[in-house]
Amino acid sequence: MKIFVFLFPQFNFSAPKEEAYFKMLSEDELLACGMKETHSRNKKSRLSLLLTKSGSHENVSPEKKAPAKPNHIAPDMALRWSDSFEELLSHSDGVEVFTRFLRTEFSEENIEFWLACEDFKITESATKLQTKAKQIHAIFIDKEAPKEINIDHSTKAAIEKNILQLTRSCFNVAQDKIYSLMKRDCYPRFLTSDIYLTLTKRTGPPAMTRRRSRSFVFNERPDGTAAW
Repeated sequence: MKIFVFLFPQFNFSAPKEEAYFKMLSEDELLACGMKETHSRNKKSRLSLLLTKSGSHENVSPEKKAPAKPNHIAPDMALRWSDSFEELLSHSDGVEVFTRFLRTEFSEENIEFWLACEDFKITESATKLQTKAKQIHAIFIDKEAPKEINIDHSTKAAIEKNILQLTRSCFNVAQDKIYSLMKRDCYPRFLTSDIYLTLTKRTGPPAMTRRRSRSFVFNERPDGTAAW
């Protein structure tokens, strides 16, 4: 017994006129085609699964959120971070959570620069000090820096001058400015963010609602009284 299957290819106007526009397949040929198609689909499915499980950059979407880390921070500890910005940065967990918050605002370069400067100032080896200074400049200060911080031109010029006669304080001015920026602008927003409030088991401030006021229109009568 033969099974007739009509396969209509895509139109090809350059093909010769005698080319057949359908083909008859026997039962064996049809079975072979079905097995080949199934094998191809299974192979694509396995490849898709591997790509999904892999950590390759091709499978990462910038809109996807990073998986949340386990909450190992006690609420009373997190509450202490609201005492001051200095208190927050004195705890390694506080720095980590604050960095996560800054990533949501696309400004994590500020805390990364500040931490790099802290590490730079405690470096004892002169050779390592020179290497770290070049790295900090290339990553955060240079006009083509991938994580350029927002500082004024005069501060940048002073840094480039200080690097020529390297000292552990050559980044101090820029570090102080970034610290003030984070304390003044980022820290207050951090304290009202979902990231922080979740740790402290608190909720955000209630939304402000405005009551609708009733407007009154009145005219003054000839006798001086108001007519509503």
